[in-house]
Amino acid sequence: MAWQFHTDPLFQGQLDWIDEFVRADVEPLDYLLLDPHDVRQPRFDELVRPLQQVVKSRGLWACHLDPKYGGQGFGQVQLALMAEVFGRTRFGPVVFGCQAPDTGNSEILARYGTPDQKSRYLDPLLETQIVSCFAMTEPHGGADPLEMRTTATPDSGGSWRIDGEKWFATSARFAEFFIVVAISDPDEQPHRRMSAFVIDADSPGIEILHNSRFAGEPEPTHGHVRFHGVHVAADSLLGERGAGFVVAQNRLGGGRLHHAMRTIAQAQRAFEMMCSRAVSRQTKGEQLGQKQLVQDKIAECWIKLRQFRLLVLETAWLLDQGRDYREVRPNIAAVKVQMSTVLHDVAAAALQVHGSLGLSDDMPFLDWIAQSYRLGLSDGPTEVHKVTLAREILRVTPPDDERFPTYFRPYERARARRRYGGEAHAEQD
Repeated sequence: MAWQFHTDPLFQGQLDWIDEFVRADVEPLDYLLLDPHDVRQPRFDELVRPLQQVVKSRGLWACHLDPKYGGQGFGQVQLALMAEVFGRTRFGPVVFGCQAPDTGNSEILARYGTPDQKSRYLDPLLETQIVSCFAMTEPHGGADPLEMRTTATPDSGGSWRIDGEKWFATSARFAEFFIVVAISDPDEQPHRRMSAFVIDADSPGIEILHNSRFAGEPEPTHGHVRFHGVHVAADSLLGERGAGFVVAQNRLGGGRLHHAMRTIAQAQRAFEMMCSRAVSRQTKGEQLGQKQLVQDKIAECWIKLRQFRLLVLETAWLLDQGRDYREVRPNIAAVKVQMSTVLHDVAAAALQVHGSLGLSDDMPFLDWIAQSYRLGLSDGPTEVHKVTLAREILRVTPPDDERFPTYFRPYERARARRRYGGEAHAEQD
């Protein structure tokens, strides 16, 4: 039996280096550059590319993928340990080649893509020469994939015509290609109606109608995209025809876990700021940290952070043991539910301890609180994942066949007598 809460000393040395590197060299980029996915913005090549080369020289680049796909093959636990360090800054993931949505897109390209698709899209994506966009959510349907209306109609010569609209398609304005999920087989069973396609962003018929910006972001990057008569070749199909839902769920399962890994870093950063303020600020003749209500906030946040971190690491460990994303659905659903709550609660507590300064845009707390709501909605709202978790638990819970529960105390006493003989205490009867 191998079960331990211990990081290999060699890898711990890498984590220590990552922490120092991120704080000294990567965090300043948040104040000098705009969106991390805009690889063509001024100074990106000057400031980001050299840092990426440093990461590559340390053997830490794109660690989420198997080496045969250009990654390091570290597995999910080591990725989690890294992400909870480099995730404290907006540019950390892109410096380490582990940025969303490209991580999820690269994983499904690696798993389902043809050799040509991997050469054309995956290889430059892993080098961050380009960025990508996953387009599934639609204006009228929200998180429900069964409400999807975007269609993929077979055309002459085995090609397809794509028609419909997607929105909140992150990085649409920067992307070189889209992974689009569309209805290809409307008469099939609900979860067999969809197929996934890889579509060049410059294909005729693609129009970005509007870009939205979430609170705390430097610029609008979430596109409302219209696909009008977009013709794509037969070899644009990603995976099998009708397997779009499966492809999407494999992508989203990993994406949710990766978001959680980075959320640990953000919440930990907020926690560190709160503790620093608590021992630095004086009021009523003593440190803030001496006030019991402040101590209560610090204790509660520490507990929530540790519980959440263990849940994330357990889920990562299960995947490293060879479990499929579908097999760990309860864990991923629980992680998805908790990440928004933990970030919100820790950031809100840190804001409160900082007083009016915490409420200003000179501090990051309001941005993180807004981010917590985004985490509660992206990749499926919290309510859906609570339902998923409960259903998965109840699905494997056997029902009682008798009138009363099997744990009905008179039944328990009877079983005890049958096993060991004798009579129960009089007061029990």
